[in-house]
This record gives sequence, structure tokens and C-alpha cells, in this order.
Amino acid sequence: MLTAIVGINWGDEGKGRMVDLLSKDFDIICRYQGGNNAGHTVINERGSFVLNLLPSGIFHETAVNVMGGGMVVDLEHLCHEIASLREKGIEITPANLKISDKATVCLPYHKELDIMEEERLADKKFGSTRRGIAPVYADKYMKKSLRMSDLEHPETLAEKVKDIVEWKNLTFKGYGHELINADEILDWLKKYGDEILPYVTDVSTYLEKAADDGKNIMFEAQLGALRDIDYGIYPYTSSSQTLAHYAPIGAGIPGRKLDCSIGIMKAYSTCVGEGPFTCEMFGEEAEALRAAGGEYGAATGRPRRVGPFDVPASKYGVRVQGADYLVLTKLDILSYMDKIPVCVHYDVDGEITDSFPTGDRLERAKPVIEYVKGFGDVSKCRKKEDLPEDALNYIRLIEHAVGCPIKYVSVGAERDEYITMF
Repeated sequence: MLTAIVGINWGDEGKGRMVDLLSKDFDIICRYQGGNNAGHTVINERGSFVLNLLPSGIFHETAVNVMGGGMVVDLEHLCHEIASLREKGIEITPANLKISDKATVCLPYHKELDIMEEERLADKKFGSTRRGIAPVYADKYMKKSLRMSDLEHPETLAEKVKDIVEWKNLTFKGYGHELINADEILDWLKKYGDEILPYVTDVSTYLEKAADDGKNIMFEAQLGALRDIDYGIYPYTSSSQTLAHYAPIGAGIPGRKLDCSIGIMKAYSTCVGEGPFTCEMFGEEAEALRAAGGEYGAATGRPRRVGPFDVPASKYGVRVQGADYLVLTKLDILSYMDKIPVCVHYDVDGEITDSFPTGDRLERAKPVIEYVKGFGDVSKCRKKEDLPEDALNYIRLIEHAVGCPIKYVSVGAERDEYITMF
């Protein structure tokens, strides 16, 4: 069984929390794209954790965790992340963590380039996390990057680094920045690469055999559909494919087909970074929702932009993710509202639509808001029958609007604070 857990909206929907919950039923948990530019927050009996690179199944002793070839890996950040989890008693060994030899290495100068570009763009910046993700993916497609397999061959690594640095220094010179030192890059690779090298393996062969053996494999996405490089709110996107059907490709088994796509979305909307966010709230209304939901970025700590549930954006996300069913997270956060706003349509140049526009039309879209009755505190509910009728009505409204059933509803951050709807 090959299952993808993916975000329906702008990211931060609660994927890590659901992967942690559901991963007990899976043999392998695999991240297939992105780097340490976003975080998954997981709260369980061992504590509260923020994961940027490691798959969220790392807390389950029986699961093998895979970092696929579609990822970009900051070795220094990964070493610190592993060390942080080990300090809290989480066992991480080559038996339960495998890193693809095809994954791309994110180097220190990629972060410097990211920062320089954002500062140059000033008020036109993309809202990057400044962790080097766009520059390293650009180098990957320019075929001017290192892969994890290069760490296994020190006899040729120095020459590769020398050639890449010579090319990259043309860019640094153009920025008027201090040039990169190839020896410093090699020292960095030696320091952190030696620690990570035992985890590097032929993930493709491992996953093919696992699939042949009937293992249950979960693919964990980073960010959401609206941050996909091709189908998101370009150019305010990530630099990788965040969609479910890219999962087997980014993981390392491109010839396999998904059996199930599970879409995750919040009971309201949040967004980190720049770009169009049609349903955005402002002022005291926004601050109340942000405070209630603890809406601050897991990777950067930046305050998230917030708004009501967005039907056009969510309906589009469900479609491009090919979701078979949905998980609705943070329903409990809306408990303080007497009436709950919902963005049911967009107004684009006077045309009312529930289709999600692109480009300049999205920039001009305005939200059409309707209100539904609040439902009070649902944090103690554990069964569908426990939910107030108004809460059930809110869930049904969303199901009908996006055209996909909601199987799970979370009513708290702890692992057991959820409801199975069917």
C-alpha cells in the first residue's frame, strides 16, 4: 500500500501531527521533496518536537524513515536535528533512517545566496525562509550541485567542489560579495558529511524491494498544494513538487503508483510568507485567531497570516492533490467564535467564482464571506456522536464545498485528540 499525506493549502496544515498518528500502521515513512525550509510539529508522549528534515515517523520504533532523492539536505542542519532528538531519547540509526544517495546537498553558500537575493528584492521579495532552498534547486537543474553519493567518493569530491565553486564565484562576484573558499566547503563537507555518511544508501532499490514485499509505505509531503512549483501561487511557491503524485518519483520509485492520497487541511486558513492570500484577516480579528491557534512558523517562528476557511483554494487543492479523503485539523481552535466566517467564493473583477484563479487574476481576487453558527468547545470530544450538531454542520459544509469526505477531525495537539468520522 503506497499512501501519500499531503497539504491541501499553503502548508502548515498539520501533516506532521497526522503522520505521527497514522505511521503506526506503516512500515516505511518517506519524505520525498523539499529541505529544512518548513517544519512539522509533532506532540506525543515523549514531548514536543519540530522536524525540518527527518520524517515524522521517526518516533515509531518499528518504522523505517527514508529521505528520498527529491530532497535537498543541509548536512549541518540534519546533524543538529539528529542530535537534538537523541538528547530526548529518540534512537536514530542506519537501521531506522535511510538517506537517498541521489538527494542533493544544500551547501552554506546556498543560504548566503538566498539571503542576498531576498535583500536585493526588498519589498518584492518572495518571503523565502533564507535557508538556501531556491538556490540549491536551481543548481540541481543547472547540474551544478553535489549529491549525497559524492560524499562516498572523497577521491573525486575535491575536484567537483573546486569546479562548482569556480562557477558559483561568478555569481558572488556579481553581487559584490566575498568569494567562496573551496577548502572551507570541503572542510564543512568533511565535518558533517562523515557523520551523515552511514545513513546514505541506494534508497530506490530498498523501496522497490519493500513495495514488492507488500510493505506499507507512507510518503510525507512538506508544504501544501498552493506552494507547488508548477501548480501553486507562482512565483510565491517552494522550489519543488509538493503534490501527491510526485511522491513515488521524489522518493525513488518512479515506476510505482499511489494507492491513496490523504489531504490535510485546517478548519481555517494560514499562510507563511509572501504572495496572494485572498481570505486574509487583519487587525484584532486576525490576532485573536493567530493567538488561539498558536500560528507561528515551525521552521522560522514567523507569525502566520490567518483567515477563514477558503473554499476556492481548498477545492483546488483537493483536486490537484487527487485526495481520496481528508483530515480536518484544529477544529477546536474555532471554539471561541460565536459565528464563524467562511470564504465561500471569490470576486474577481466583478465575477463571483469558486474556481481558484492564477497569476494577476488571483492578485485581484476578493473574498466573499458568509457566516455560520459557532459550536463551542469540542476539545473533549473523541467520537462523532460527541460533536455538537453545529460542529457537524460545519464539517458537512466543508465536505460538500470541496467535494471530498473528511475521515478524521483533530480537536487538539496530542496524539489521541482526534475523531474518526467514518
